[in-house]
Amino acid sequence: MATLEEVVAEVQKNNRVCPQPQKWQQLYEMLRNNLREGGGLEPSLPLILAAWWDTPALSKMLRLREHVEWAATHGCLEEVHSFLRKLPEDQWHHIGE
Repeated sequence: MATLEEVVAEVQKNNRVCPQPQKWQQLYEMLRNNLREGGGLEPSLPLILAAWWDTPALSKMLRLREHVEWAATHGCLEEVHSFLRKLPEDQWHHIGE
């Protein structure tokens, strides 16, 4: 079983910021599929589409961390870790890009 610290280390290696928009949306859908409580925008939306261009890297990193922490508290961290580990490096947005 993956720990929160292992998943956070995975998303931070190689100066990663977050997955590229299409992959981040896929990750978000995984989280939404594991939502056990009533509707609403939980967890927070990924910073893609128009938000992609106007949002600094640090904010994207914090939102991704929020998603990882949400996965940990909702029983889907292993699924999220597996998805993120399999992403090729070119499917990640990096600091300075």
